[in-house]
Amino acid sequence: MGLADHYRTLGLRTGASFDDVKAAYRKLARKYHPDVNPDDQRAQDRFIKVTKAYDALLEILQPDEEPQEEDAAVAKTPVEEEPSPVQTNPGLSDHEQKLKQDSYRQLQMLFKQQKYPRAIALVEGLAQRITQDPEVRQWQAITYQRWGRQLITQGQLGKARIYLDKALKTDPLNKSLWVEINRDFQSIEQRLR
Repeated sequence: MGLADHYRTLGLRTGASFDDVKAAYRKLARKYHPDVNPDDQRAQDRFIKVTKAYDALLEILQPDEEPQEEDAAVAKTPVEEEPSPVQTNPGLSDHEQKLKQDSYRQLQMLFKQQKYPRAIALVEGLAQRITQDPEVRQWQAITYQRWGRQLITQGQLGKARIYLDKALKTDPLNKSLWVEINRDFQSIEQRLR
């Protein structure tokens, strides 16, 4: 799929700005997200296609604004100097390993900014791309759990339960995750009393 195809998938003309790409992606992601269309396979397929196009465009586009102070420090530091917390998976190509590492950094930024819906879109797209990587599956489960916890603080208890259940189903063997989710469910029960 070429660059022009990615722009077309997002409903944009070739050469659209970073902000236009971002806005188009957000609009389409909300429209086709699997949580909004739980029984519509075509919408889910479209969501995956839109997310892949967005991720591909992100690799070549830079934000129109200057990076924040923290981002500027990261941009000046070569990747080779910092140890990678991302495990190397010998089953991945070099491109997929780089995508995984870049996605991890982006995921950490989204966590700091508490942009959990965007983080979910990122890890779901990555999980579609790198299907058999246990570390990616773990990131996905953690993202669901963090969003569930945020929803509890917002009083959206039913929606929080859905995401906490998703976290358990995504990474059922992660004992530390089970402990955290158990705390979250206890928090929900206390709020219901």
